[in-house]
Amino acid sequence: MKKNWMSLLLASLPLVLSSTATAQASSLPGGTEPLTIERMYASPALAGSSPRGLKLSPDGKRVTYLAGRKDNQHLYDLWQMDVASGKQSLLIDADKLEAGELSDEEKARRERQRIYGQGIMEYFWSDDGEAILIPAAGLLYYYSVNDNKVKLLETGVGFATDARLSPKGHFVSFVREQNLYVLDLKTQKITALTTDGGGAIKNAMAEFVAQEEMGRMTGYWWAPDESAIAYTRIDESGVELVTRNEIYADGIKLTEQRYPYAGENNVKVELGVVTLKDKRVAWVGLGKDTDIYLPRVKWLPDSKHLSYQWQSRDQQALDLRVVAIDDIKNDKDLVQERSKAWINLNDDLHFLKQQKAFIWASERDGFNHLYLIGLDGKVIRQLTSGDWAVDAVEYIDEKAGEVYFIGRKTKVTEKQLYKVALAGGKVENISQRSGMHSTVFADNKPVYLDYFSSLSQPPQVSLHDQNGERLAWVEQNEVKKGHPLYDYFGLWQLPEFGELKAEDGQMLQYRMFKPTNFDANKQYPVVVRVYGGPHAQLVVNSWSHQDYFTQHLLQQGYIVYQLDNRGSAHRGTKFEYVIYKQLGEIEVNDQKAGVDYLRTLPYVDSNNIAIYGHSYGGYMALMSIFKAPDYFKAAISGAPVSDWSLYDTHYTERYMGNPNTNAKGYEASSVLPYVGGYQSGLLMYHGMADDNVLFENSTRVYKALQDEGKLFQMIDYPGSKHSMRGEKVRIHLYRSLADFLNRELKQQ
Repeated sequence: MKKNWMSLLLASLPLVLSSTATAQASSLPGGTEPLTIERMYASPALAGSSPRGLKLSPDGKRVTYLAGRKDNQHLYDLWQMDVASGKQSLLIDADKLEAGELSDEEKARRERQRIYGQGIMEYFWSDDGEAILIPAAGLLYYYSVNDNKVKLLETGVGFATDARLSPKGHFVSFVREQNLYVLDLKTQKITALTTDGGGAIKNAMAEFVAQEEMGRMTGYWWAPDESAIAYTRIDESGVELVTRNEIYADGIKLTEQRYPYAGENNVKVELGVVTLKDKRVAWVGLGKDTDIYLPRVKWLPDSKHLSYQWQSRDQQALDLRVVAIDDIKNDKDLVQERSKAWINLNDDLHFLKQQKAFIWASERDGFNHLYLIGLDGKVIRQLTSGDWAVDAVEYIDEKAGEVYFIGRKTKVTEKQLYKVALAGGKVENISQRSGMHSTVFADNKPVYLDYFSSLSQPPQVSLHDQNGERLAWVEQNEVKKGHPLYDYFGLWQLPEFGELKAEDGQMLQYRMFKPTNFDANKQYPVVVRVYGGPHAQLVVNSWSHQDYFTQHLLQQGYIVYQLDNRGSAHRGTKFEYVIYKQLGEIEVNDQKAGVDYLRTLPYVDSNNIAIYGHSYGGYMALMSIFKAPDYFKAAISGAPVSDWSLYDTHYTERYMGNPNTNAKGYEASSVLPYVGGYQSGLLMYHGMADDNVLFENSTRVYKALQDEGKLFQMIDYPGSKHSMRGEKVRIHLYRSLADFLNRELKQQ
């Protein structure tokens, strides 16, 4: 009866197409201890043993991974598992490595990588599987598999960053004081391949927007035969030098940062190739237009040709170009992508070794799909197609003629592993379980690690063969007695999934978590948790530590609702492009449609709905309560962009165009013109050392609200960056948010 009643109700609503899930009460095994905010971030980690940095040795004989300790989940050691026996053991104890202070450059780089923790944070296998390189706080350690010993490499005075082993394992390369160095492992000789780095000149380093927005964390690339290294030389002198006040509890640190505000100058980038034999540098001719981006660089397998991706400043043009090293000034266009909005970057360029062709991912038909293209630039065939998106190529088995990839053919809310023949044909689903699959393949054989999670399963790691058959567990991570989550899991709530129809007829995905001990005859306040920006998706069947606060709220008697508005990821270009040149309009309209649906539900307290988000979600929270105060009684805005002219070039201009040519769009997309619409119920928070979304974004809103005589609350965190790291910071933050919501939505 209840299901039929709900179906009739939903069918009568113009905005609701269907509800794809019925009510789900938690039936998960475990205890019923309430989840406190203090426990959310204490050790051991609630998710249990959740390895990160998963790798298969090149020969596929051992699995290596980083694991946090039970008494300190943020301190990582390097572990291994023998594939044949399944035996797991500690490979390298982080305590045996010298501890040191990170340089400011490395701190910023880790913030861009979203890496947080201590001990061993990254490591690199040699291609022959004989050694592992471990960077640790500016020092480099070399582990020999045969000797089972770790030794400290002598890299000279100064902090070594972005270190890696050369393809054949003969050298270690690294960046120090803005120059590129190589260490010959046989002779122990260090050679400086560049010498002019310093000040505004940086060699072999990725600039701010390359790291933060392009996903390019490095500025150099080894030739496969180790004969040369391609590297970038960036000149930051034209980029505005901003003096930021990083406010800490015990003082103010004046920090100078080259920050490329939207519409202002970017770095000038050059691409060079330096030979190891004689240190001669040849410069690639990138063209007369110097106001461009260089998002990707990759060698061809022959080491005689270098490819690079050239992107126009407006990001509506992306060219894949190739140069011969012996004729480096003359390039050849292999692919030209064009868009009237923007072109999304990806990492799927894969040159084949057994034929003169490469795999290329493109959204030219509206969804991200794979193409086989010859080295003459002609498309041989499209490998995947349909109204669904490929996420990433995982492995190419040229001998078998198969391409393995992660995609969303089955459901947009899940990621699965598939394969397709290089000759074309039917796409085959390899993974089976509903949820999120991420894979790591061995270099030389199609066996892979599957990092899997779902809403009811914390991350698990298993080893599989090419057909998807599980060979062994690396970490089963069952939630049973003794697991850190077990005592709380009996109260864990699973969401309902559904769809709404947007103004233009496109379908919006949502998920709704109902409170613990839900009673359909009662009414509950609602917290709408939002991100809303491009390249993100919240409505997924995936485990996330961000859902811990959601579960806490459910146990306090709230409904938590999430909707992926138009402009968000994995739905194709039509779904994304509608936000072009005016942010904060379509997205807010879609969130309002979600509230319209909530208001039809008899168990929703329509007078007590709040919206909460961080970063772009913080921007969405401000825009929503300023522009639609009759929809939201309260809002929590964390580290928001308030004026897009204050954010960086590559991200902002991708979606907004240049402020010099879209001034009206920038004004309409700022939160500041809408301050007058605000009534009450706002809490803002921001890290006072945020170098991504600068603290000024919030202080401008503070001042505008104060000038209007509007009452609001703010919490600013001394020393915190954009990610709000640290157990004490997060406990205080979430206790504050819970207290605010209780006062705004529950106290009448």
